[in-house]
Amino acid sequence: MTKIWPEGRFIDTEYNQQGLLNRTAQESAWHQQTILEGIAVRCDQEHNLYIQSGDFQGVIPREECAMGIREGTTRDIAILTCVGKPTSFIITGFENGTPLLSRRKAQELALEQLLKRVPGEIIPATVTHLEPYGAFVDIGCGVPSLIPLKSISVSRIPHPKCRFQPGQQIYAVVREVLPEQGRIQLSHKELLGTWEENAAHFLSGETVTGVVRSVMDYGIFVELSPNLTGLAEPLEGYQVGDAVSVYIKSILPEKQKIKLAMISHAAPLPEPTPIDYICTRGRIETWNYYDPATSVQPAT
Repeated sequence: MTKIWPEGRFIDTEYNQQGLLNRTAQESAWHQQTILEGIAVRCDQEHNLYIQSGDFQGVIPREECAMGIREGTTRDIAILTCVGKPTSFIITGFENGTPLLSRRKAQELALEQLLKRVPGEIIPATVTHLEPYGAFVDIGCGVPSLIPLKSISVSRIPHPKCRFQPGQQIYAVVREVLPEQGRIQLSHKELLGTWEENAAHFLSGETVTGVVRSVMDYGIFVELSPNLTGLAEPLEGYQVGDAVSVYIKSILPEKQKIKLAMISHAAPLPEPTPIDYICTRGRIETWNYYDPATSVQPAT
């Protein structure tokens, strides 16, 4: 299976540099349909992309700049946003000595391989842009996928920007493969660990910082880590998004709950929160955030 990477992860590798080295190497890459990368340095008035990497220069005709451009299902903004960034391509030939390139064909090859993935498999991804409902990511050669907001972490967040920023390199879990639609559905929270794994980083009697994620009549939910929330008794003066310091009154593994006491407001915490992955390779065959032996799961 061809190794498929999000754009930008391949450009500085020796393999990529060798493929662009000279005309002989380029012709070999052409015949072998090797995926390569360069920087898109310019988009002309006809929306053709000009690629450069060291001494290598080539052009991607408009209709070859992305899947869907030729059919009209992808807008030209997908071309314009490539400028100044690493861009994947396959060499399709030469015209007056200039390599002709196709990002579309690189994406089609990437998608063919990605659709062979299986649920639970961990793959690299790069955040491309954020919407209130989720984070769009590049999962290979610019092929897009979405991590829905509710699948980013167990702790409820109001917006993906609480976890991610554009350009950030992350990992994701394949949730479902939809070959007939040419799509892969992703999740992320499984990589941040279970309740037990997250709670192991804290001790009763400690005072730590957190973020208020929910204010209810019966208490205040405070995020201690992206996959761990504790509950403090209700207290006026706090609202969603506040950075706070809290005292850990007790950690109850048998109930999988953490009881907190609000201490005070704290200096704003950095967003996005740094990600501490439990695992970044292989496959997650089964995952339960709460211990299945626990009959009552805490509300969040």
